[in-house]
Amino acid sequence: MPTLRTTSRSLLLLGAAALVPARPAGAQSGVTIYNDGRVLVRRTLPTAVPRGTSQQRVELGPVDPSSLVSLDQGVVINRALFDAAEDESAVLRRLVGRKLSVERAKQGGGTETFQVTLLGVDPARFLMPDGTVAFGNPGGSLRYPADAVSTAQSATLTLTSATGRKDLPLGWFTEGAQWTASYAVILGARDARVSGEAVIGSQSFSAADAEIQLLAGSVSRAAPAASPKYDMRAREMAMAVAAAPPAPSEEGAGEFHLYTLPGRATIQPGSTTTIALFDPATAPYEKRLVVRGQLPWYGYVPQQQDEQTIPVEVSYMLKRPLKTPFGDRPLPGGVARIFNPDSDGRLQLVGEASLGHTAAGQDVSLYAGNAFDLTAKRVQTEYTTTPEKRGNTTRTIATLGFKVTIRNGSDSTQAVDVREERGGEWSVTASSVPAEKVSSSVTRFKVTVPARGEAVLTYTIRTVW
Repeated sequence: MPTLRTTSRSLLLLGAAALVPARPAGAQSGVTIYNDGRVLVRRTLPTAVPRGTSQQRVELGPVDPSSLVSLDQGVVINRALFDAAEDESAVLRRLVGRKLSVERAKQGGGTETFQVTLLGVDPARFLMPDGTVAFGNPGGSLRYPADAVSTAQSATLTLTSATGRKDLPLGWFTEGAQWTASYAVILGARDARVSGEAVIGSQSFSAADAEIQLLAGSVSRAAPAASPKYDMRAREMAMAVAAAPPAPSEEGAGEFHLYTLPGRATIQPGSTTTIALFDPATAPYEKRLVVRGQLPWYGYVPQQQDEQTIPVEVSYMLKRPLKTPFGDRPLPGGVARIFNPDSDGRLQLVGEASLGHTAAGQDVSLYAGNAFDLTAKRVQTEYTTTPEKRGNTTRTIATLGFKVTIRNGSDSTQAVDVREERGGEWSVTASSVPAEKVSSSVTRFKVTVPARGEAVLTYTIRTVW
């Protein structure tokens, strides 16, 4: 009986296959690379399959055996025997009972060859020419017959086909390649110019003349089953993709987004390539300066004796209304680098932020770091607690006073948000600047700080724990 893991993967492969139009005999492969390192391979093998039941031996390369599926509804895979004899241990197991050649150095120079019989493994045991048995090492370097060593993982398939056909379309999952998005945000006076690229890399995966697709989103992954697993050893390598100039096309795939690279490409170990996801677009933005409060989210609030220095966070909010070129585009998760031109127009990096998968129409907030010319100090000015008994329980009602001093060393007036966040029952009872309740847990004070000057905010909080 197939495992749940095998069945779910097979259904996913079949769903993906339905998105791919039929190709003629001898067609090359197509791959879909996921953010988490999975690779869905679709390959049409030039293997003649007769009508009825037959056995076919095919070379697949690295493959998760549980994920193999036929991409032709008229062909059923009844049984698959996978051959992964690519390391010495696997080859030795295959050759038990056979004679092997051993090469060793001769006294005085040169080499000589003799034959031994492999009796078993774990540990390796060899019948020597003189009738004795050697454990581990037969006294030289073993030479293996070429037919016992696989250059790529292969499988022997028992198939049932409704009709005779000249090719065999198969799909399977493997590992070893991944992709992420990289964005460049160049700030202007009011608008930002945004470009996005797909960064594709590989540790071990390769494909020749393939259609490359990139799937963006957090696709669920089943826990691994307790079954034999092919050892796909990671190598410190990357991937080269020779892509055509046009940007990839984008479409929905289930609840995720799929990008199809133009033309066909070859994936090879040894390099990394970036490919534009879309033409550069402009978006209005807002700079936000935030001083965050220090209240614990729940429970007891301690008395604070000393003044605290608090960073003034800098972030940029990119506006993405629908029915605009940038707003209508879903953004795959990745890294956004924020640039600002200096007085001579040279771009300088002023922030680097992580970006989650963002649906069309959603604004993007990019954290850029802490301000240099703006500093904030916060001190607790009042702390009183009163116990209140309610039935069999006692709770504490606390009154907390704070003063926040913000200094501005720049030549321009700055607007700074001071935010207090806390769960449970709490409220602002008095403040020198109007308190704006953003949500049940967030209150904001908008403070204007003059150029080369300072502003002072005072407020009182009532909270219960």
